[in-house]
Amino acid sequence: MVAVNKCCLASAVATPNRGFAKRQQQAPEVVRGVNIGGFLVLEPWIRPSLFREWNHATSNVPVDEWSFCAVLGKQECSRRLRQHWEEWVQESDIQTLSSMHINTLRIPIGYWALVPSKNEPYVQGQIPYLRRVLEWAKKYAMRVILDLHGVPGSQNGFDNSGRRGDVKWTKDPTDIPRTLDALGVLAEVANEYPLNVVAIQAVNEPANWGVPKATIAHFYQLAYRRVKSVAPQIALVFHDAFLPDNEWESLVPQNLTDSLLDTHIYHVFSEEQLRLSPDEHVSQACKDGSKVGGSNGRVRTICGEFSLATTDCALWLNGFQRGARWDGSYLTQGPVFPDATCQGEEDLRYWSRAKREAARNFAMAQIQSYERGTGWIFWNFKTENAATWDFIRLTREGIIPSPPFGNLFNVCPLSNRNGFAIIR
Repeated sequence: MVAVNKCCLASAVATPNRGFAKRQQQAPEVVRGVNIGGFLVLEPWIRPSLFREWNHATSNVPVDEWSFCAVLGKQECSRRLRQHWEEWVQESDIQTLSSMHINTLRIPIGYWALVPSKNEPYVQGQIPYLRRVLEWAKKYAMRVILDLHGVPGSQNGFDNSGRRGDVKWTKDPTDIPRTLDALGVLAEVANEYPLNVVAIQAVNEPANWGVPKATIAHFYQLAYRRVKSVAPQIALVFHDAFLPDNEWESLVPQNLTDSLLDTHIYHVFSEEQLRLSPDEHVSQACKDGSKVGGSNGRVRTICGEFSLATTDCALWLNGFQRGARWDGSYLTQGPVFPDATCQGEEDLRYWSRAKREAARNFAMAQIQSYERGTGWIFWNFKTENAATWDFIRLTREGIIPSPPFGNLFNVCPLSNRNGFAIIR
């Protein structure tokens, strides 16, 4: 639950250096953000060019940042990653996002950038590039959430945690102390940018099937105290651990003031979701708005990740060298629909007018729904070739409306919207 005196996002995104001072007389502004993914934490599907040389390899195959560096060795890994960090996010990207009415950036980063160990293959050097993006965010008056996206041992076994495989976080007695130390470093960075960095996410997507709910809830208490001890002005963001919404209250109790609950909503990671028609995707998005809005009455709730994907056809979305459920090349016994193919699914040049209109409706439904809570953060700001995950490209193509203001859309049935105020 947020403190009684809530602070809101500045209503004028165009004014640099405007802080989060409490404005009782000013209408709050909803969070409208994008993730800066595939930047400081590698994900093969976001920038496939980094992994393409191993596309047909059968041994010594990197599938995540841990193995990327293990295969290359630290010297070559450092060289390649520094080039990647230099190239992937440019000031022009941030300027473009600002012009598209984005007011918040969520920046994922791994623990290895903050509390390195010589016994791990990871390399460092990320912080100067993080600071560069923070300077651009300040220039364009954007708020920032620093997101601890990977923790020791992996909190979910996904490649985006830094290490694909088993969920081992909390199994080693040093895991939680190291995670808290990483959050302490992020809090110190936040103190350098008091007008921009408004929140820190304790950990991205901890998997309740690998880490007990009670352990996650206890860690959230520890994370809250650690960050607040270093940067008391910073809000904490807590992911729902993939738990149903009727368990969120016990996961993020009311004593954690200045907190936000983060839920991630995708439509592509099960056969059941993939079988939905375009209208059913819209209907489900509208239903999700009730869940987000209902939670928002107790604790500020955001949808911190979503996309316009209705297939899992983005190259390596399910992991490097893995196929897609949609066409039957991953996990399923066959394609979701007879003759379903991934050909052209992520290439807007091949989209029909009807497909574009369906995607636009899906975008408006999601934005309208998530603004029943405190707001939304699209995944991702851009990709190399996964169009339905690329905010900049989708906006330029007119598929995501500009401005992306949910109160302008009428795709979902009208309902009372909860307050949009966020953080402090």
